[in-house]
Amino acid sequence: MNRESIKGRWEVMSWEQLFDDGRKVLPMGEELDGFIEYSDYGMFCVISKKNREQFTTGGQWSADDSEKAGAYSSYLTYAGDYDVDENNNVITHQIQQSIFPNWVGGNQYRNAELIGDILSLTTAKLEEGTTEARVSKLKFRRKILKTS
Repeated sequence: MNRESIKGRWEVMSWEQLFDDGRKVLPMGEELDGFIEYSDYGMFCVISKKNREQFTTGGQWSADDSEKAGAYSSYLTYAGDYDVDENNNVITHQIQQSIFPNWVGGNQYRNAELIGDILSLTTAKLEEGTTEARVSKLKFRRKILKTS
């Protein structure tokens, strides 16, 4: 696997968190929208719950804080540059923009597996040594561009 082999758009298939105690959690449920895209210019990832709740108390700036919190927790996005370690199948996302302010300026490391048109990205252990210790795994399918 290298930069050339992962270039393009990948549609999200699943996102699961696998806990050391055997729990499996789907952070945004079973039905997702979104993609990750790798190009010569960098990477961009956006994932959301399908059929997100509409605001009923106002618009994007004036909605009730609880509705804005629900929108925040049903949407993930970040972008930046990336590197591929071909020897270890690790993709490093160098975060320049993110919905999560604490990610900006940091790196996200993903153990990567590419089998056919399926790209799986798995984190290293998160919150190791706690009752919340887990890995997070995302699966994507290569989007085939339609030609006219």
